[in-house]
Amino acid sequence: MKNKKHILSRRSFFGNTAALAVGFAITGPKVWGAPAYIPNLLKLNSKINGVQLGVITYSFRELEDQSAEATLQYVLDCGVNAIELMGGTAESFIGRPENKMDRRKYYSLLRKERNKDLKRDGKKELADLKLQKESYEKELEEWSKNRSLDGFIKLREMYNAAGVEIYAFKPDYLLTSKNSDANINYAMQAGKLLGASHVTIELPRKSEHSLKLGKMGQKNGIKVAYHGHEKQHSKWWDVALKQSTYNAMNLDIGHYIAAGNKDVLELLKNKNQHILSMHVKDRQNLTNGKSNMPFGMGDTPIKEVLKLMRDQKYQFSATVEYEYKTPEASSVIQEIKKSIEYCKNALES
Repeated sequence: MKNKKHILSRRSFFGNTAALAVGFAITGPKVWGAPAYIPNLLKLNSKINGVQLGVITYSFRELEDQSAEATLQYVLDCGVNAIELMGGTAESFIGRPENKMDRRKYYSLLRKERNKDLKRDGKKELADLKLQKESYEKELEEWSKNRSLDGFIKLREMYNAAGVEIYAFKPDYLLTSKNSDANINYAMQAGKLLGASHVTIELPRKSEHSLKLGKMGQKNGIKVAYHGHEKQHSKWWDVALKQSTYNAMNLDIGHYIAAGNKDVLELLKNKNQHILSMHVKDRQNLTNGKSNMPFGMGDTPIKEVLKLMRDQKYQFSATVEYEYKTPEASSVIQEIKKSIEYCKNALES
């Protein structure tokens, strides 16, 4: 009950903040009683010299409160006005049941089971987690029968009123080949209602599914941008791109470098028209160990990429994805702010 009250109070706070922001924008700065932070809220802008800097929800994964309201506050605290919003955060806002199962523990025990390294106590714990998983899946299936898209409109209004644009929507696993057409349509319609120009998903292993997603994206009026990890190379997206004009790229330059590729600038020059958003992180290259690093300490040419985007007026967003370990004397928000500042400095130099 305490947690529910906490969430409701946060929603009320952001609802009031959004209303104040809209009222302030219409009537001007002399509104009596307008909070001092409202003018700064309306001036928030992370589009630097034509390049939109954003952040993905995943960057905040270590923070305790994963609600849509808390995520909005994190975005504002980072000084960013654009986001790639993930499905779990968005659906929590419209009432999706919370999964209380310890997923890290579950997958850790599954790995031990596959490697035949699971002890007696571990077997008992894994069996209990499997029961929890089955129970949650039934609860989620029941909720899904009556879920409504209306809440996504309210979520978009809340973010937009605070000056934050949702340019991409990553609906977790709702777009995979294991999902029904109803789930895929639901995810795409949700993305469109949130104001996103595209939904993002890992590039399917089977080209039949990217063909299907392209067709369904066209039907729903929203594009599908395919993300990649270390499997990326310059021709990795070619099949999907040929299948449909609604198929596009969600490039990750950190993973691209870690995979051993050295032609990221050429890739951008040749395929920028197909890129709808790009994840920015600093990773070491294949030779140096592939670790995630603070911006400027790895081998990813972040500055060169951003300057190319600026100079050539590429229209896709650069999404900061925070993945390196948080230093003890710092915090997730502080490190993301440092990453954003690094990108801003590159674009302003």
